[in-house]
Amino acid sequence: MDKERLERQIRFIEEIDKEKKIGRQTYLADGSRKENDAEHAWHMAIMTFLLSEYANEDIDVLKTMTMLLIHDIVEIDAGDTYAYDENGVRTQRERELKAADRIFAILPEDQGKYFRELWEEFEEGNTPEAKFAHTMDNFQPTMLNNASGGKSWAERGVRISQILKRNSVTHEGSEVLWDYSYNNFLKPNIEAGNIKND
Repeated sequence: MDKERLERQIRFIEEIDKEKKIGRQTYLADGSRKENDAEHAWHMAIMTFLLSEYANEDIDVLKTMTMLLIHDIVEIDAGDTYAYDENGVRTQRERELKAADRIFAILPEDQGKYFRELWEEFEEGNTPEAKFAHTMDNFQPTMLNNASGGKSWAERGVRISQILKRNSVTHEGSEVLWDYSYNNFLKPNIEAGNIKND
């Protein structure tokens, strides 16, 4: 047994426990409270297993699940950047790169390199797995916003143009899920006034 390797793995596992404290803007389906990053990642990993049959291209499901489980780890240092916070979005990449440098370096070199490359792959969004991961990352909060009666959208005065901009690549991972999301989550909330129609 390589004791140093195991200790670095355990340090990383302890470090990512902090993800449970990173709050997001999306409410749980029942609207009782907002979810945290760890809950968001877990939810999308399960969703990937269940919904991968709707991907536009064949994907490596385990790779995509892993990508989603680690993609927000950088928010331990960088914080969650609300999708419609224009000022926060401007500095997001810089903050997250710095966090990735620190956090993935905790791991043994081979595992740190793999996670960092997987994180970068998600960020670039070019592979079938990254495209589907982005679909999940957009579908999941849209689904929860709808389930909670549009609570977060209404509180923030979110406009449909903002949501469409945010979802501009959602169809690249799954046309089926984007169509479902638009017709079953977004349109009813526009009609109900929870999303501003501009």
